[in-house]
Amino acid sequence: MFLSYNNGMNPTEQILSHFEKISAVPRGSKHEEKIRAWLMDWAEKSNFQFKTDAAGNLAVYVPASAGRENQPAVILQGHLDMVWQKTPDSTHDFLTDPIHLIRAGDWLKADRTTLGADNGIALALMMALAEGREISRPPLELLFTVEEETGLVGASKLDPALLSGKTLINLDSETEGALIVGCAGGSGVAVNFPRVLEAISSAGAFFRLELGGLTGGHSGGDINKQRGNANKLLARVLDELQNDFPLRLISFQGGSVRNAIPRDAEAVFACAAEFAQPVRTKTLDLEATLQAEYAQTEKELKLTLAAAPLQAEAMSEADSQRLIKLLVALPNGVANMSAELEGSVETSSNIGVVETQAEQICISSGHRSSVLSRLHELNGKVTALAELANAPYERGGVYPPWQANMNSALLKKIAQVYEGRFNQKPRVDIIHGGLECGIISARCGGLETISLGPTIENPHSPDERLYIPSLAKTWELLVAALQAL
Repeated sequence: MFLSYNNGMNPTEQILSHFEKISAVPRGSKHEEKIRAWLMDWAEKSNFQFKTDAAGNLAVYVPASAGRENQPAVILQGHLDMVWQKTPDSTHDFLTDPIHLIRAGDWLKADRTTLGADNGIALALMMALAEGREISRPPLELLFTVEEETGLVGASKLDPALLSGKTLINLDSETEGALIVGCAGGSGVAVNFPRVLEAISSAGAFFRLELGGLTGGHSGGDINKQRGNANKLLARVLDELQNDFPLRLISFQGGSVRNAIPRDAEAVFACAAEFAQPVRTKTLDLEATLQAEYAQTEKELKLTLAAAPLQAEAMSEADSQRLIKLLVALPNGVANMSAELEGSVETSSNIGVVETQAEQICISSGHRSSVLSRLHELNGKVTALAELANAPYERGGVYPPWQANMNSALLKKIAQVYEGRFNQKPRVDIIHGGLECGIISARCGGLETISLGPTIENPHSPDERLYIPSLAKTWELLVAALQAL
């Protein structure tokens, strides 16, 4: 670990010190119990009261500064879980190993894993604000939610009795200087393609085809950056191959979470021995084609074909073709740009995970839109394709968009504070990622809500990094806002 400070920390050092300790605690989605217990221990040692609800959400209650005890509470909110992603060469075990932090100039990153600044830095900010005895502030209610990364699950099950405040500042945004007032809704469909194996002749050729080296990233914030989706590209390559050489798939594996653009994917297949060399030649041609197409955005793209061990069984040629055609046809990437906010993505989809199981190959398709009807439209497209491929499917839950209120008193107040503090106007924006603000507001009968945070690049990928100087500005804005509210 890189952090070692003397007494008398400045706010940035204090926030980073908290973040380092948070990073030592495993906290993936559905594995938040240890970080929740750690925060409860911190609250108890700080003499802060706290409560949890049945979903596992945690609220910590921080007393007001002197003279402000009778003012309404302000809710500060972040989520406990992080996305677990690592590079193929990393041996990191997210269930047991601490995240190894690396400081490189003004940037903080991790060693070949996601950093977890999304949203661990919010937890660290909230802790530092709670400990700032000199800060003028109303009562604070620190809300830590669970399973945000799997579909805003904790927020959707929040017990409103945890909170009394009517003002919510969410700390899950990733661009300092931007005040977020709305976000996309989300949904998903899981397609379960039957995997029926039949005997195969050992005289055939067996191959492992790997597509890797992609950038990946957040399936909302990075979906418009022309990055490759490993699952889609690998399916495209297999489709090109099977147009000339009948293939029998054995497995297809790519991605690990629905809300991250997959960086790597691999397939194992068999073909007639006479096609072995032509398959190798065409694979090289396809690699060159993809590298030319993605020369500006995926400079490390690599397609690797290697011999695989002999297998006794594989899917039939017909089933292999149906699965590959389904993967090629499934929608992925930007579907619609916003007609209201120029340059903003309205609707998108991401084929985040393809997983081979004993009796099926599961395809996880995640969808986002700021227009609820467009979410249902995307769900309909995916289920229609699944039906055409004779594949069962399961629709996931739908969480609605957070509708922007440009006349919000909270927005006007914090924008005024920002301009007064930094002598420039903040950007007001609606993002394509998912935030919990709208759901929490609805659960609590209506809140004034806004989202802000320091600058984080490439979340949901091992290239995630935090811009350290943005922490100081975020801290200053929060301190000034709490004084002004």
